[in-house]
Amino acid sequence: MPLGAFKAALMGTAGVSTADVVLLSDTDHSGATTASITSGIDSTYGEYIFRFYNMNPATDVQDFRWQGSTDGGSNYDVTSTSSFFRARHQENDTQAVLSYVEGSDVAQATSFLFLTEQTQAGNGADEHFAGELHLFNPASTTYVKHYYTKTIQLTYDDRANNSFSGGYFNTTSAINAVQFKCSSGNFDGTIKMWGVK
Repeated sequence: MPLGAFKAALMGTAGVSTADVVLLSDTDHSGATTASITSGIDSTYGEYIFRFYNMNPATDVQDFRWQGSTDGGSNYDVTSTSSFFRARHQENDTQAVLSYVEGSDVAQATSFLFLTEQTQAGNGADEHFAGELHLFNPASTTYVKHYYTKTIQLTYDDRANNSFSGGYFNTTSAINAVQFKCSSGNFDGTIKMWGVK
């Protein structure tokens, strides 16, 4: 379904017409070990936006991760390089910092990429994360594929973590599937995907 012009502007896609931002999938997950999107990522759209709502792990002190696939989801192991930083503020105001997080980036690795800071997600009833991932021109067979993420979470030890990452898949093969998961265990939450022409 197309989004209205105001909703397009709110999604950071101001300037595109009403029909150019389309909701492609909307899936609620309960007790899931992985969430894979293996269809709808193609040359139809130049940008894909994934949004995460109320993502909560079943196991304490985890993180959320993602990876791309060039073979329709048979393997999630595309080589990537990324950076990661976050702003953090403790509920009791004892800690307020902005810093680069070296342990949550990758350098020419095929491992899953961090959506949230490593080992910070809590499994309490009020501990979850929300955010978004932007993936650009995944169907290109000429260029590498750029992406960036923005997330906010209430951590296992009662901090607001506002995390930012960005990087590229170092491949000229088309990315045609993505997968999301916790570092360990199951999770609940909703994942939506939009296409932007």
